[in-house]
Amino acid sequence: MDIVPSTPTPAQPRALPTETRPATAQGGEYLSFRLGAEEYGIDILQVQEIRSYEAATRIAGAPDFVRGVLNLRGAIVPIIDLRLRFDVPAEFNSLTVTVLLSLAGHTVGVVVDSVADVLELKFRDIQPPPDFNHRVNAGHITGLGHVKQGDTERLLILLDIHRLLAGTDLGLFQA
Repeated sequence: MDIVPSTPTPAQPRALPTETRPATAQGGEYLSFRLGAEEYGIDILQVQEIRSYEAATRIAGAPDFVRGVLNLRGAIVPIIDLRLRFDVPAEFNSLTVTVLLSLAGHTVGVVVDSVADVLELKFRDIQPPPDFNHRVNAGHITGLGHVKQGDTERLLILLDIHRLLAGTDLGLFQA
């Protein structure tokens, strides 16, 4: 898979018009992970495997959030650091992992601070993303999941990871 070099751009992808935003997330199972203080979720069906972090081979001219590529069982896999993609400080520790995703027939790795668990969310537990009136790019957010465990409640930001990684500034594959 070729990584197309691009000029540096802000970490957040460009805002999408409301009519091109992804549909609100449906109920199902989501892998939850942390980027800094925030918790995110992606459809578990897109997850191929979770690996401990290992340094990637850097690609000249790639944006900072593209860590490089890894040779995984003979396949060259691009590695994207979601922390840098969202302007979150990237600190490496024993909890830092690479989540390998299967997207549009391609394998892509994303680096996250930690993986929490797999959560089942019902449709009623998911609210559509807020409309930021194009001031904040939320085109890759499909919803906000309300997770209640015991007496604690938390919010899970649900991502359309395919749409996020297919953005024009990254272009790993077509949206």
